[in-house]
Amino acid sequence: MTLTHTHAHSHVAPNSAAGRLLAALGVTLVFVAVEALGGWRANSLALLTDAAHNLTDVLALALGWFALRLTARPAHRGQTYGYHRAGILAALANSVTLLVVVAGIFYEAYRRLSYPPAVEEHVLIVVALLAFCVNAGIAWLLMSGSRRDLNLRSIFVHLVSDAVSTLGAVVAGVGIALTGLRILDPLASFLIGGLIVWNAVQIMREAIHILLQGTPRDVDLPAMTADLLSVAGVRGVHDLHVWSLTQEVRVLSAHVLTDDMPVSAGACIQNDLRAVLRDKYGIGHATLQLECQACDPGCNLTAVSDDQ
Repeated sequence: MTLTHTHAHSHVAPNSAAGRLLAALGVTLVFVAVEALGGWRANSLALLTDAAHNLTDVLALALGWFALRLTARPAHRGQTYGYHRAGILAALANSVTLLVVVAGIFYEAYRRLSYPPAVEEHVLIVVALLAFCVNAGIAWLLMSGSRRDLNLRSIFVHLVSDAVSTLGAVVAGVGIALTGLRILDPLASFLIGGLIVWNAVQIMREAIHILLQGTPRDVDLPAMTADLLSVAGVRGVHDLHVWSLTQEVRVLSAHVLTDDMPVSAGACIQNDLRAVLRDKYGIGHATLQLECQACDPGCNLTAVSDDQ
């Protein structure tokens, strides 16, 4: 019968998030210089490692800010969905930069395992504690938006990883001060690198899943099919597709089989279907094509096969 679209999602990124990113960018940039100087002064790979990681945070914050600005641009003829995917691309880029940095960290840590150099543990401890305070504070600043936005979450993971890694540097410094085991410094770098890899891979997997238009992981298609079939007047559902533009913005298209009826009656069914999708699945953009069995006798009455 008809094609119906709903647009319940927002097309504008909050200015407050962009402002917080700019503030975090300035603070992080200043601290990178401080931490790198402290790492050089203490001859600590753990601190230099964290400074390098913080430098990627500067890039991540800058890229995330640019993606937020781009996402806020309205849709137009050439980009009918707008620029929502800019944040997903930024998250993917950030995760890749993390893995590149970790490769360098592992290489240098491996070299230092054989010949661990002298480390000024007192400088290491003081600078690492300062780094923890800075990273934890900036992470807290961005935490509120990280649950709903993969771009912000990738930046949040950068900063949380830094906060945890600086705690590792503190522990390494205390351990060296108490035991004199200089090998603790490169070992801390291995632990820091492992944490970064784990988080980077999680972000990368989610970004790729969205870019490949995978079904959102929390959407159960058979359950959704049953919910749609329970709407009065619906005889069948097929060609059901659900994907994400971002973590928040979800899109659905489906063919809905009904009895032969006037367009006005079909509109009521569409409204009921949209209410189910909006209230239970958070899907605000749905394209629903109504069909009647008399128009297409070969229509598949089931919505989705088990392997979808």
